Amino acid sequence: MIKAIIFDMDGVLIEAKDWHYDALNKALNFFGTEISRYDHLVTFDGLPTRKKLEMMTKVQNLPIGLHQLINDLKQRFTTEIVYSKCKPVFYHQYALSKLKEEGYKIAVCSNAIRRTVEIMMERSDLLQYLDFYLSNQDVVKGKPNPEMYTKAINRLGLQPKECLILEDNENGIKAAIDSKAHLLQVNSVTDVTYYNITNRINEINKV
Repeated sequence: MIKAIIFDMDGVLIEAKDWHYDALNKALNFFGTEISRYDHLVTFDGLPTRKKLEMMTKVQNLPIGLHQLINDLKQRFTTEIVYSKCKPVFYHQYALSKLKEEGYKIAVCSNAIRRTVEIMMERSDLLQYLDFYLSNQDVVKGKPNPEMYTKAINRLGLQPKECLILEDNENGIKAAIDSKAHLLQVNSVTDVTYYNITNRINEINKV
């Protein structure tokens, strides 16, 4: 039986993919480089900023000494965008409130930094429904490594088979599958509804 639902954040609960793309490119532009839209969607989607910069160093010879500065700038620009664009979405509030009311444990696992997760959850008015959240600062290895999901499952005191993970991108899906939990793959934030979640739970519980 499913006892907990674990959500990815960007692309699942928050339509923030473009926010991260725009914020990182704004920081990179100071140093005469950027990530193309194609690479953002195909190669970098769902990865932590530090991992993206490491990959850019290998491919584009981005100086390692600039990583921290670019990362700091990116986080600052992301925060500015979040405060201006992140707002509550009714069907997400309804889904999480109903699931909470029905006794499910709820957590968020995101490759974003802790402060970004906190601000997005506050601004979307979803923080009140969470038992906890994990960021890339809470693990040694972010997604696609399953460490974050395994840590969340252990913190919930449950077995992987008792948890349902919602993910939208290749790196997150790999992490979810490798954690041995059940998966609900979504294509966009609009797929994250009470009906779709409970329908998947019922499918799993019937097996």
